[in-house]
Formats: sequence, structure tokens, C-alpha cells
Amino acid sequence: MERKTFIKTCCYGAASIPLAGLLPGCGSIHYASFSQQGSVLIVPLSAFKRENKADRPFVMLADMGLPFPICLYQIDESPGYVASLMKCTHRDCELEVGGGIYSCPCHGSEFTTAGEVIEGPATKALITYLVEVKHPSIHVHVS
Repeated sequence: MERKTFIKTCCYGAASIPLAGLLPGCGSIHYASFSQQGSVLIVPLSAFKRENKADRPFVMLADMGLPFPICLYQIDESPGYVASLMKCTHRDCELEVGGGIYSCPCHGSEFTTAGEVIEGPATKALITYLVEVKHPSIHVHVS
């Protein structure tokens, strides 16, 4: 790493420390329980509910044999949910979710919750999966 790049990186890191207290912690990310039937993940609709609080806008699904988690995001359009693999299409880094977008901590790419590129260097949309709402659950087809 060049000296100039190193100093710049250190300055950005030091400047961001006071802001860390303003950001929500990892505690706000909810990993939902689900069952699996073949290539279908079955998530109870109740995974989005919180007692005495507004519904969660999204839940994460992990440990289903995929190398990255899936974010199941609640949207206004039918079917009401979108499921995206949290893998950046630029260099395969795991995405972060927050502020209504997905962002890549490695190189700065940003994506909509529908998986479309907002800002590069990524040029391809995220992998998304077919979602069906079958009360009282959501079916995510990962094949």
C-alpha cells in the first residue's frame, strides 16, 4: 500500500469513530427461522413481526447451504417481498443492508432492495429468487 493511500485510509477510519455511536448495531438485523423443503425455504410471516414495535422491513436467512445469506425484504409491489443473495456481483463480497439499500463494504457498490445496481463498480444486478406468499408463510425458491 502506498503511503498516501495508507494515511488517507487511517484518516477516514479515525473520522468515522464518532459516527459509530449514531448507527444501529448488528442487533437490528434479525435472522429468521425457516424450514426447507427441497429448494424451497419456508419463512413464517410472523418473522417480520415485533412485539409493541413496527414490523421489520427485512429478515435474513442463513445456513441453508448457500455461501451467502439471503435478505428477504418487504416491498409494496406484489408479491410483497423480494429475496436477494447478499453477494456483490463485482467481487463476491458479502453485502450489508441498511437505509433501504444493500451496500458492498469492499468496493462501494450499492444496490436497490430489488437487486438493481445503484452505483458501481458492480454492473450486474444481484441474484434474486422467486417469492410466493402462501399464508401463513413466504416461500423462497432458491433453485
